Amino acid sequence: MAMPCLTTVSSMLKCTTTMALPSPNVLPLGQPFSVPSVVKFASRNRTLKLDFLDFSSRTRVSAAPSDFAESLNQVVGISTEERDFSGTPHVPVYVMLPLGIINMECELVDPDDLLNQLRMLKSVDVDGVMVDTWWGIVETNSPQQYNWKGYKKLFKIVRALDLKLQVVMSFHECGGNVGDDVHIPLPKWVTQIGQENPDIYFTDRDGRRNPESLTWGIDKERVLKGRTAIEVYFEYMRSFRVEFDEFFEDGSITEIEIGLGACGELRYPSYPAKHGWEYPGIGEFQCYDKYLTKSLQKAAVARGHSFWGRCPDHAGSYNSQPQDTKFFCDGGEYDSAYGRFFLNWYSQTLIDHGDRVLALANLAFEGTPISVKLSGIHWWYKTASHAAELTAGFYNRTNRDGYGPIASMLKKHGTALNFTCVELRTLDQQEGFPEAMADPEGLVWQVLNAAWDADIPVASENALPCYDRPGYNKILEHAKPRNDPDGRHLSAFTYLRLNEALLHEPNLREFQLFVKRMHGEAVEGL
Repeated sequence: MAMPCLTTVSSMLKCTTTMALPSPNVLPLGQPFSVPSVVKFASRNRTLKLDFLDFSSRTRVSAAPSDFAESLNQVVGISTEERDFSGTPHVPVYVMLPLGIINMECELVDPDDLLNQLRMLKSVDVDGVMVDTWWGIVETNSPQQYNWKGYKKLFKIVRALDLKLQVVMSFHECGGNVGDDVHIPLPKWVTQIGQENPDIYFTDRDGRRNPESLTWGIDKERVLKGRTAIEVYFEYMRSFRVEFDEFFEDGSITEIEIGLGACGELRYPSYPAKHGWEYPGIGEFQCYDKYLTKSLQKAAVARGHSFWGRCPDHAGSYNSQPQDTKFFCDGGEYDSAYGRFFLNWYSQTLIDHGDRVLALANLAFEGTPISVKLSGIHWWYKTASHAAELTAGFYNRTNRDGYGPIASMLKKHGTALNFTCVELRTLDQQEGFPEAMADPEGLVWQVLNAAWDADIPVASENALPCYDRPGYNKILEHAKPRNDPDGRHLSAFTYLRLNEALLHEPNLREFQLFVKRMHGEAVEGL
């Protein structure tokens, strides 16, 4: 069965982009079938029990190999009707490597085991792998002192197998929550600055700091030992480009994904689990550090209404619902003159951050495709205010497209959009939490079309590991939309994540069929 998910849970796990929701029974071939549990929910208290490895694209939860035995190593019954993808465009398939593959000393962990796993991936014709290069590992001790040794060894192994590389510039913290077996903080020298000046971090209305990533308020402030945040990111990217020149020149590195915020995504860290957020809370605005506060006040003065230089009152807390707040409720203050001013400023600050970093990324990686990851915040999508999207920085309320301006900014820099949650079904979300007013399918349709209308490439990744035909079919339908008059399709797909379950039969065989169909190859029996 396709594994239903709840998008963007950096909440539950700091680097997470998606989490599973309770799965309803489904009816393949007209017969009831109980979906194996991946993330177990207590009935209505919204308490999560996590017992699954490789939970998301940016973090993972430990689980014994035996935990996979009964629930995951199944290929369930499928419909007799299968779409024939032979002759369709070739969509490259990449596989994310485990998070802990490089340790804090920048050493490659267990290269022999990795080599064997990569050989198995090569045997099913995957195009390449994705790997995070963590700022907190590479530049951890001193500014401009970069240690790339583990990554160089890894890249040589990948290249020797004739696999390609998608590389992520990961400027955020990974892990840190209970159950995580990988924790990679920001560089030590940065966290030392943060002890003296905590305003370098995003801050909520109660003054709680979030050390997942640096506030965009210091993009142009020389608070990082004489450098701005933008300069720090650029010099890291430039160091990578110089260090791995041979892999660029021979085509081994096919794409660079630029981390732009929490979880490597272009968004505010509006729903952190460490501050008590639980699904489907609306989250909170994250603009209370002194730098963003100053920016807001300056914008209010320029608008001629200096008293607007404050964050909204009555916007609730992390776990509020829209109707319980004066700001997000139907007819609420979000649609007032002040509300529109604030949300324009808040969302434009997000877009401006992406604009600044991508301008320098194109300088560092001239000639190499770059991409940006966008989170799929689908809860409260069916309400007028789209509250959860607003607190994350996406000004996407009813009658206003919040993703078109982001797509236009990406177009300016020739950047691809990487979007999550393409495999989620709205029905599954409604079964689990009907009060969340979620609509992942509506969100996916809006975002993909915003990107395609802007004529930029669109890539994607699955939310949770998928091992069965129905789940792969859902991904394929989004990768290659049926009867699209323009023949639009994904530019690439990245599978989350390399693990023992994927390489165990019959899962590997099913994955191989999926790869063939993504490649547009004929598959016997389908």
